[in-house]
Amino acid sequence: MTTSKKVLIGVGAVALVAIVIGVTVWQSHKGVVEVQSGKVARLDLNSTVTASGEIKPKTYANVGANAFGKIIKIYVKEGDKVKRGQLLAQIENVQPDADVQASRASVDASQKDFTAAQAAVNTNMADLERAKADEEMKRLDYQRAQELYKAALIPKSDYESRKAAAETSSAGLAQAKARIAQSQAQLESAKGHINQNVATLRRASDALSKTTYLAPFDGVVTNLPVREGETVVVGIQNSPGSTLMTVADMSVITAEVQVDETDIVNVKLGQSAEVSIDAIPKKKFKGIVTEIGNNAILRSTGVSTAQTLGSSQEAKDFKVVVTLQDPPENLRPGLSSTAKITTATRQNAVAIPIQALTIRQRGDLEEKPKGKNDKSSVQAATPAAPEEKAKSKEEIQGVFILHNGKAEFKPVETGITGTTDIEITNGIKEGDEIVTGSYKVLRSLRNGASVKVNNTAPKPEQEKS
Repeated sequence: MTTSKKVLIGVGAVALVAIVIGVTVWQSHKGVVEVQSGKVARLDLNSTVTASGEIKPKTYANVGANAFGKIIKIYVKEGDKVKRGQLLAQIENVQPDADVQASRASVDASQKDFTAAQAAVNTNMADLERAKADEEMKRLDYQRAQELYKAALIPKSDYESRKAAAETSSAGLAQAKARIAQSQAQLESAKGHINQNVATLRRASDALSKTTYLAPFDGVVTNLPVREGETVVVGIQNSPGSTLMTVADMSVITAEVQVDETDIVNVKLGQSAEVSIDAIPKKKFKGIVTEIGNNAILRSTGVSTAQTLGSSQEAKDFKVVVTLQDPPENLRPGLSSTAKITTATRQNAVAIPIQALTIRQRGDLEEKPKGKNDKSSVQAATPAAPEEKAKSKEEIQGVFILHNGKAEFKPVETGITGTTDIEITNGIKEGDEIVTGSYKVLRSLRNGASVKVNNTAPKPEQEKS
């Protein structure tokens, strides 16, 4: 055998051995999944809800037009501080003032009519007393005339004269009583006219008062959209009236934010919050939740669901008011803000990264029977009962624990959720090594799969290409 043949045989043998070793190594790594891992640790967790909104004073009032007319004088300007009851604006009041003067004159006239009617009643009462006395005297005189006439002591003409006088006095008494009733009715009528004219005066005075606008409380004029000479109108149905200005009490400042409907159940009164304001970057303000809305607000329109006629499946928010502690003096209503509300805290809690938590169906976790002749495999081929089928599709949350080079799924119970980590209340313990990534691997990783840990930082996409 020549030397060249011996060399070729040796090279072939080495190549064959290399191929065998490569195939063996490839077979040994076949089905091994590369994962990232981490240790279960104890952390301090804060569960937060983040929502955006705007800065608003706790107390503010839009001073709207109460009457139609032209603005003749504005006594303040935007940014002025005002006191309760201070004159803010005046609109034309010629007609309302004339109505008030006319109503006052009517009240005065009706009061004089009442006084005259009362005097008439008193006069008629005196006439009644006089008529009573006269009737009594004429009646007694007539009785004496009857006795004398029977005794033939007076002539018949004298008797008849006294009889006529008695009847006349009786008619006078009845007339006096009728005048009393008439004068009392006139007195009641005069009293009614007084009440009517007083009511008219009250209405005219109210209309006149609505031409003058006073500050409802101590505050600052934060909005003044009108000018002197403009005409303002009163609001009617489906048409808002003119707004003269807005007065706000800037001593108590709030951030009114919109919280998503999925988070509102965790928000409670008294919870602390951290508010950031776009106009004041790199600074946080402490606050407390002081108000939580009960009606959902449609995200697209900002209208409460209680004011909509039909139902809607679009996303909804709830209003939450956070009162700021020690707000700066340069805050202005309407500034954009973001509130981070702390809804729960846990000290030294067993926690894992949120991305390590995954969901599997119960049927995927059960071991599949192997072997064609296995009885259980034959039973598995038969259609499953509806209850078993539903049970197999039951979703279970858990994590994959690394044990002897394999990933074993462990169901867990969770608590609060932090920014990047989630609390585990049952299922695993501190120090356990779990699969934390990647997301693509966790989404398809099977229970009991062989894994290889690689915690090196992943390469950027451009380097891979």
